[in-house]
Amino acid sequence: MTGPTAIKDRALGPDLARGLLLLFIALANTHGFLHPSGAGDIRAMPIPTTLPDRIVAFLETTLVDGRSYTMFAALFGYGMVQIARRQSGEWKDTRKLLRRRARWLVLLGLLHAVLLYYGDILTAYGLIALVLVSAIRWSDARLLVSAAVLALFGSWAFAFLSTPNAPDAAAEMYPWALEHNPLLGMAGRAFAISISAPVLTVTAAGAFLFGIWAARRGLYEHPEQHQQTLRRMVAIGIPLAFLGGVPLYTSGLLHATDANVIPAGGLHALTGFAGGPAYAALIALWSVRVRRTPLITAIQATGQRSLTCYLTQSVVWTIMFAPFLLDLGHSMKLWQSVILAVATWAFTVFLADLMRRRGLRGPFEVLLRRLTYRQQTARQ
Repeated sequence: MTGPTAIKDRALGPDLARGLLLLFIALANTHGFLHPSGAGDIRAMPIPTTLPDRIVAFLETTLVDGRSYTMFAALFGYGMVQIARRQSGEWKDTRKLLRRRARWLVLLGLLHAVLLYYGDILTAYGLIALVLVSAIRWSDARLLVSAAVLALFGSWAFAFLSTPNAPDAAAEMYPWALEHNPLLGMAGRAFAISISAPVLTVTAAGAFLFGIWAARRGLYEHPEQHQQTLRRMVAIGIPLAFLGGVPLYTSGLLHATDANVIPAGGLHALTGFAGGPAYAALIALWSVRVRRTPLITAIQATGQRSLTCYLTQSVVWTIMFAPFLLDLGHSMKLWQSVILAVATWAFTVFLADLMRRRGLRGPFEVLLRRLTYRQQTARQ
């Protein structure tokens, strides 16, 4: 069923979490395109010089950066379990289907990175699914222990790969972002994704495994049955994420040196593994009590079309920041980037709800589904 009433047949929690997650992603990604003259911090965020920018930098460091991608990874693992449940064949057939989907996701992510956005996350999540597809059948103990080990390893890998930026950091670290020749920019992004995707695969794998564990219990699908667990996740995870981001704000933005950025970066990344799933838990709890207003229905429709909406954001970033288009990265303030991020997210919510009302799925969801199930349909 693809009509307007189909949305009522799905659990609200996961879709609502995916829809709101896209706002976090927009906020986390937009500041990476800003490159005014002067130094930047280790996350490609311009050092704030005004009070509004300082407020934004603090809130994004403690509540958004390093938290949105772990939430995305957890929901990705959660969704893979949901796909596996819908298969009626043997495990080897289900595993083959999931790996085929992962390979197409890797290809789609590579194209996304080369054509639009160097910070693509689809490639990494496709690689995670390829490597860890069998984790769906692991024991709970193995899942949680492996998630904890990978979270620790990934956090410190991130920390050691993080170094303070020099003045004109965007030109040194992200030259393709300033390249006026589109073909040279594409070549630079192709090189960048070949490095960033494996790194993100390692840093996001722990959250992915936690998402599999959560899906087994239906934490986000049936939050009314798991309110105590979800409340504990929120009470522990969100304060940890906030406090873990404070040292990176002070060391990464004010007086960055290798000595203080490495431990601060590791703590920031590690507490992000607590914050991301906790945000999803908070949204799931909210879904128990929220009324299905037109806005909530629109956000749920956005979650159902999260792939299309994610890629749509990159189209907006390209128009706004590409040197051969509007090239706003030199002049936009950090606080202004927040307005752009929220407006872009709101635009995707509008588009998703328009598709819902017209009975249309997201075009990239349709494409990925057809590529994934094409061989299976042909055999039938």
